[in-house]
Amino acid sequence: MSRSVVETVLGAFVLVGALIFLVFSYSEGDAGTVSGYKISANFSGIGGLKVGDEVQVSGVKVGQVAKIELDSKQYLAKVTMEIDKNVEVPDDTVALISSQSLLGGKYMALEPGGSPDMLEDGGEVTFTQAPQNLEELLGKFIFSASNKSEAATTDATPAPAPAPAPAPAPAVEAPSEEEAAPSVDEAVPAEPQAE
Repeated sequence: MSRSVVETVLGAFVLVGALIFLVFSYSEGDAGTVSGYKISANFSGIGGLKVGDEVQVSGVKVGQVAKIELDSKQYLAKVTMEIDKNVEVPDDTVALISSQSLLGGKYMALEPGGSPDMLEDGGEVTFTQAPQNLEELLGKFIFSASNKSEAATTDATPAPAPAPAPAPAPAVEAPSEEEAAPSVDEAVPAEPQAE
C-alpha cells in the first residue's frame, strides 16, 4: 500500500514539473498571440511557412502569420500577417520568406522601404519574394557540375602532335692525331747551321 502512495506522489511531482516547464517555455518563447492590424502578401510558393510562424523586421519579432490561403483568381498563396499595433510598415515594404537555418523552420521577413505612406489594416504588401527551394538548387548545381565534366571529356581537343625532331647533323669524322697535329719536323723549319 505504501509503495503505491509513493509512486502516486512521485508521479504528481513529475506532472507539476512538466507543467512548470511548459509555462516557462511558452512565456520565454514569446509564442503568444499578437494583437494589432492585419496585412497580406501574395507568394508564388510558401516553402513550408505555417500559421503561427514569426514575422520579423531586422531580426526582431513584430508579428506572426495569421492565415494562409489560396487566392483562387491568381492561384497564388495569400499570407495574412498580424503585425503589432506599435509597428508601422511602409507601403513599399518587401516581404520575403526566409529559413531560420538549414534544417529549421521558416519565418516572414519584412524589409521596410523609404515611403512616408504606411500600410493600414487590411493593406497588401505588393513586393514579395518566394523562398528558394534548397532541393532544387542542389539539383541544379549537381546537374550543371556533371554537364561540365562530361563536356570537358567529350569536347577536349586532341593534343597537337609533337614537332618532328631535327634531323641529326651528318657525322664529321675528327681528324686523327697524326693528321691534325703537324710533326715537329714540319712545324719548325730547320735553322741553318753556322759554319
